[in-house]
Amino acid sequence: MSNAVSALNGQEAKGDVTVRELGLTGMITLRGDFEDENFGAALSQITGAGVPDVRHFVQAGDFTVLWMSPDELLVILPYEKAAETVAAFDAALKGTHFLAVNVSDARALISISGDFANEVLAKLSPVDMSADRFTAGMVRRTRLAQVAAAFWMLPDGSYNLMCFRSVADYAFGLLSTSAKAGKVGAI
Repeated sequence: MSNAVSALNGQEAKGDVTVRELGLTGMITLRGDFEDENFGAALSQITGAGVPDVRHFVQAGDFTVLWMSPDELLVILPYEKAAETVAAFDAALKGTHFLAVNVSDARALISISGDFANEVLAKLSPVDMSADRFTAGMVRRTRLAQVAAAFWMLPDGSYNLMCFRSVADYAFGLLSTSAKAGKVGAI
């Protein structure tokens, strides 16, 4: 069996804003009825986190749970724990209407950090990135230029962005070019 490798092999573009691929990261798409008490109990038992509010995320230990749609969450965890965590969801939710899929190898995760990280994203997506409109804990599933992406703001003011692995190089190029172009100062 071959060894897993990340989409961009840890590529990094440093400057006033640093854009860096975060390497192999576990990601599980979890779909179900958020109102179902079995769903919430399984999520809490397995991750230590509850269902996040709409367009937000919650963290508990190694797990980050992001709201993606009214019936979909994204669970981020260490890469090596993804398969066993899917198996745990399968066992805990057996007989319930749900879907748990390991999408770790189909996605890439990129960090954007620095003084004007919000402007880097604002140049590329139709999201109001003003400091009072997009705050720590928020998630947006949107577009980054021509590709689908989701990003969220961490408590330290940095952002993580998830995209399909097949467009990771394109997304990284967009982000690093946007960062290199400098601050606009409009937000």
